[in-house]
Amino acid sequence: DGIDNDNNGFIDDVHGWDFRNNDADPMDDHRHGTHVAGIIGAVGNNSLGVTGVAQRTSIMALKFLDDRNSGYTSDAVRAINYATMMSADFDTNVRVLNNSYTGQRSTALENALAATIQEDILFVSASGNGNVLGRGIDIDNDPVYPASLNTANMLVAGATGQFDEMARF
Repeated sequence: DGIDNDNNGFIDDVHGWDFRNNDADPMDDHRHGTHVAGIIGAVGNNSLGVTGVAQRTSIMALKFLDDRNSGYTSDAVRAINYATMMSADFDTNVRVLNNSYTGQRSTALENALAATIQEDILFVSASGNGNVLGRGIDIDNDPVYPASLNTANMLVAGATGQFDEMARF
């Protein structure tokens, strides 16, 4: 309705927020976020061929990447801060933040992650698409952010193939 009904500073954010374009339309231009959201929350037993790992979840769409899958760490931080604010100040049940991207290390990112710990939010992060001669990469020695920040609430996820082998990428 064009009004900030909940007084959180975001107008019409009933489905989430697009931090790339600063509007209430978090539709995924690149489809990666939609794909990951389906893995997380797709309802099963409906003849559509996909079943999510948490079929009875609600998903808050927070976008900061464009149609080329490119974005700014500062916008990722704004998205993390938004979710944390909704949990802390607006009693929204934010339990897990999925972060299937890699970006730059920054103090602002570290501070945003620290705030998620205070709200008891699990922070799931991608390990990145790196593979050296089929051995993968060691993100402790070759850091990937936010995954390499190593916080108490961090769960780092990587990809595997159909036979549970390391993904080629």
